[in-house]
Amino acid sequence: MEPMESRHPLDPLIAAADRALRAVFAPAHASRPVPGNPPETPASAVPTGAENAAAHTPALGETDRRESAALMRVNHAGEVAAQALYHGQALVSRSTTTRDLLLKAAREEADHLAWCETRLRELGSRPSLLNPLWYLGSFAIGALAAATGDRTSLGFVVETEKQVEGHLDEHLARLPTDDTRSRAILNVMRTDEIGHGAAAKMAGASELPAPVRVLMRHAARVMTTAAYWI
Repeated sequence: MEPMESRHPLDPLIAAADRALRAVFAPAHASRPVPGNPPETPASAVPTGAENAAAHTPALGETDRRESAALMRVNHAGEVAAQALYHGQALVSRSTTTRDLLLKAAREEADHLAWCETRLRELGSRPSLLNPLWYLGSFAIGALAAATGDRTSLGFVVETEKQVEGHLDEHLARLPTDDTRSRAILNVMRTDEIGHGAAAKMAGASELPAPVRVLMRHAARVMTTAAYWI
């Protein structure tokens, strides 16, 4: 029997670069259907382009549509950052078990990315123009966290998901009442995020120091505020 080929030292870096390009620039693909009933298009016409996107939200007034789009843009940016965080951590993680846990969570977060992207199109809007910046910054934070050890890396997952849960609760309270589609998406995302945090905790996550948690909250606030508008 011929010996198995060993992995090239650059293989992990190439895989990380591929994941980054897909997360930031390629259309997202979900393994699960978009939560919630799809918006109805008026039977009188099936327009195209921007008109088609607007027709997908007949129940929302313009003010509500803009608010929903801004909130979903923030959530989309958050999912880009989550992908980057997990990818950075997986690249540097020391344990195969930890790496597999992180990449599994990243694949589930890819569903969230696709759902938010779909909803933004339905609302006639676009993702944040700063997504490449969010990805690069979060990837660096993830790699740095993983370099200090798997327990600290998993601690970042626990704290990140706790903060994401808080952001989702805030957005669920702010969404226009009639936007049941976005609400359904965020509710499923919230359930998944809680599961990711619980899995990391069970895998041996260590609690992060209070100053680190505060710094993470401030960094997240900068991203969510900027992504709301840009």
